[in-house]
Amino acid sequence: MNHQSWQQDISDRAPRPCGNFTTGMDRIGATGYETAMADIKSLFVTRLYRAPLSDLGDAVDPDELEASCYSIAEDDEAGQAWCEREGYPGYTSYASLTDLPWRFPVFQQLKDALDKHVMAFAEDLEFDLDGRALVLEDLWINILPEGGTHGSHIHPHSVISGTTYVAMPDGASALKLEDPRSGRLMAAPPRKTGAREDLRTFVYVAPNVGDVLLWESWLRHEVPMNMSEYDRISVSFNYRWEG
Repeated sequence: MNHQSWQQDISDRAPRPCGNFTTGMDRIGATGYETAMADIKSLFVTRLYRAPLSDLGDAVDPDELEASCYSIAEDDEAGQAWCEREGYPGYTSYASLTDLPWRFPVFQQLKDALDKHVMAFAEDLEFDLDGRALVLEDLWINILPEGGTHGSHIHPHSVISGTTYVAMPDGASALKLEDPRSGRLMAAPPRKTGAREDLRTFVYVAPNVGDVLLWESWLRHEVPMNMSEYDRISVSFNYRWEG
């Protein structure tokens, strides 16, 4: 029996549809493989929150925020020394300053807005917080010059992490997010070029100035090389579950 007659024989013996219902047998492709009417769903979903910072709370002046970032970087000798010692390109206040909202009113305004966004994301995640709040634990400046990168990492001991974007010149790198199961894919073949975003091993998100991105702190991420001749400036943060 040749391929064509075999396919016809299957079609002749397949149950006929009732009403508008279509069976898998009615949709045999050119290769002879049927398309199953399966129930395929996504489980253990990784959520990514993105919104303009100004959507919740009072607007934060982006020019004032950028000027404050540069002013702090210029004065923070301990932070500069840490960056030089650790080989961090550009500047970060991560290891040197823990009180930015107290030092500059614009960072207090930023914190107030972030608190609202984090609570909105926690609602989406359906966290049962048991009457306890998610509170800001760390907030720090990142100034990444041309050629600068920030390698792949997670944020241990936190619940929600994120970044808001202060300066994103043309050529500034997107945020690169990694499938948290990548170490368990074992012998899986690579995804097709153009695969759906929710099936990709890596997803790149190019934020705009004033955007805030939030994710659960276990999500591995990195900042690829800044290809712009201008600084890429952001403010990152962690929220913990209040004890």
